[in-house]
Amino acid sequence: MNLLFITLDQFRGDCLSSAGHPIARTPNLDDLARSGVRFARHYSQAAPCGPGRACLYTGTYQMNNRVVMNGSPLDARFDNVALAAGRAGYDPVLFGYTDQAIDPRVVSSPDDPRLFTYEGVLPGFRVELDLTADRSAWVDHVRSAGWEMPDDPDEGLATESDRPAEVGISAFLTDRFLEWLPGQSQPWFAHLSHLRPHPPFAAAGTWAEAFDPADMTMPIAAAAELHPLHEFLVGNPITGAPKAEDELRTMRAQYFGMIGDVDEQLGRVWDALRRSGQWENTIVVVTADHGEQLGDHGLQQKFGWFEQSYHIPAIIRDPRFPSAHGSVVDHFTENVDMFPTICDALDIEIPKQCDGMPLTDFLHGDAPESWRDGATWEFDWRFFGPGGDGSGWPMNRESAQRQLTVRRTEQAAYVQFADGEAMLFDLAADPDWKTRSRDPESLLHHAQALLAWRAQNADRTLTGRLLHP
Repeated sequence: MNLLFITLDQFRGDCLSSAGHPIARTPNLDDLARSGVRFARHYSQAAPCGPGRACLYTGTYQMNNRVVMNGSPLDARFDNVALAAGRAGYDPVLFGYTDQAIDPRVVSSPDDPRLFTYEGVLPGFRVELDLTADRSAWVDHVRSAGWEMPDDPDEGLATESDRPAEVGISAFLTDRFLEWLPGQSQPWFAHLSHLRPHPPFAAAGTWAEAFDPADMTMPIAAAAELHPLHEFLVGNPITGAPKAEDELRTMRAQYFGMIGDVDEQLGRVWDALRRSGQWENTIVVVTADHGEQLGDHGLQQKFGWFEQSYHIPAIIRDPRFPSAHGSVVDHFTENVDMFPTICDALDIEIPKQCDGMPLTDFLHGDAPESWRDGATWEFDWRFFGPGGDGSGWPMNRESAQRQLTVRRTEQAAYVQFADGEAMLFDLAADPDWKTRSRDPESLLHHAQALLAWRAQNADRTLTGRLLHP
């Protein structure tokens, strides 16, 4: 079997037309959902990109992998999805990026360029298309097609609306994959890591005009009483959403345009697999690294504790199990489940490090005998203040208090801060997470559940071994 592993960057889980979104246009993701299994309550375990992807690629929670920000090194001791694919006999290839900073302990020279970027490649991947750093391959492609392109690749993304979608970054990645595909004579493992719908909010070509800002719904307003972290994020120019209504509507319209663009590119991939006869021997896994606030709670980007930053899409199509195709799973599933699921699909052992559980039973159309009753994610902002680099340790531990964990169940969302503060939202009474519940019995119940979660998911690398005569 081939395995196609696709990630979308900053894609909210509620922005699929198959999930009932009234505005989104995702016919090709919907097509995949009809011929696979869609996980309706799927969550990322961390944000921003580097932390979210560390959880996804290693199957571990942030409290174990300790990738807390873009640029936090990924400990070399961790297994990952690319290394596992290599053990299964594949040559794992990457189109795009993985945003994993290298463990500095495995580097021999202090001048190694990998020590100066957070956009490193996950160990085990062979890079077929590099879209990190300056994205020079895409820049050269746009210019060779006769279009002007700024030297700054971020400006190139911000001006995608000025050029046809056919030379956009999503189309370029797809072009390169489709050029590579016909040359494969053996089972293959490919990771397509799309940048969009990540900001800047500028959809490519005609997709920039595909959605009328006037048709956009307005976001959830921020609560009257803001936690200090929320207040800081709202006031930050990077994470605070635009205040003007027309700017909010335009931002949301461009976001849906970017979704439409990348969905169209996925349709090209599905068509190529069908034409080449590979659709029925290719497992397709689609998810995202995290979500997007999109103006909700006065925020943009993907920071804080709100569900919009962590609820993401997940669709898996395994052609070997057609009886489950078209089904929708309402159990809580997490991105840490993807690595063990892929290991199961490749028929190799699931590493003991994995905090997630394989989704295999769901792909067969069954429900596991036991499953989690909620989803959990973490956010660490130690670098937003002094001491994030560990200076003053061990007596000064203020930076270690800038962390939170969320446990979201059917009925409630519990937010535990590392400084001891906690918040509880009754989702039946307050689905928008705006009014804190003060019920002491409920607070105690959810605090105990989170403590149990931590105890049950502590690192287990050597806990299953005893050394004795």
